[in-house]
Amino acid sequence: MSVASNALRRDETAGAPPQDFDIRPLPGGIGAEITGIDLGLPLSAGDFARVRRAHLDHHVVVFRDQRITPQQHIDFSRRFGRLMIHVLHQFHLPGHPEILIVSNILEDGKPIGLGDAGKYWHSDISYKPLPSLGSLLHAQELPAEGGDTLFADMHLAYDTLPAHLRRAIEGRRAVHSYLAKYGQLQQEGNWRPNLSAEQLAQVREVVHPVVRTHPETRRQALFVSEGFTTRIEGMPADESRAILDELFAHSIRPEHIYRHAWRAHDLVFWDNRSLIHLAAGCPPHLRRKLYRTTIEGDTPF
Repeated sequence: MSVASNALRRDETAGAPPQDFDIRPLPGGIGAEITGIDLGLPLSAGDFARVRRAHLDHHVVVFRDQRITPQQHIDFSRRFGRLMIHVLHQFHLPGHPEILIVSNILEDGKPIGLGDAGKYWHSDISYKPLPSLGSLLHAQELPAEGGDTLFADMHLAYDTLPAHLRRAIEGRRAVHSYLAKYGQLQQEGNWRPNLSAEQLAQVREVVHPVVRTHPETRRQALFVSEGFTTRIEGMPADESRAILDELFAHSIRPEHIYRHAWRAHDLVFWDNRSLIHLAAGCPPHLRRKLYRTTIEGDTPF
């Protein structure tokens, strides 16, 4: 983005009138619902600060009834940081590479989006040296049944770890790979294209702490997932596998989970430093389409 564009956005924000919106924590202690806000309009500095605080406090915020354009989606997302471009360029929204299409819709026999996105628990783009700060998913077309998204609180998961697991992972680092489940997903469905050499170069393995510190709240959280974490460094393979399996199972205990049932025009913004998530799926004959932006974060520590 140009310096002139940044200056223009600051001027628009400085002059934006405050909006009258409510932030209501959701039952169960995870998530908050925000109503009465229009993300298609520039947010004042005060309103933006309220939204940002809610995101940090509740880890996932649900903006109801957002009838916004893809560009407005991108503009709002960009206020939180640099946007990441997903490696699967085949499923970028035409004209808007910042948006990944998440969809099970076929046109002319070909998928228009990533139909199996979120099939395994994961934190978005944890396989990069700078994993995601957060993701914003905007409902475009929803099925009449199914299609829920589950979020698991990894701060709670860490806080409630059994003593033997806490000792086992102290100071440890783990390998994250985009390819961890890729071959399996290709066998299970027809959504995943073969990756080019250029795409493979974009998703080389990385290593991150098993327990990360949130850079803004300073809370600790587990930072492993079945979707992208392949092994713990410096451990025999069987021991690493056993510990990871225990961590995965502990992370998704029912008391750690918020289940989001989508409504028309929802925009859901979650913190990938605090949560992992899972797409619950829907009957394959029911159409589902959502647009996702992803914000780049910091080096985990």
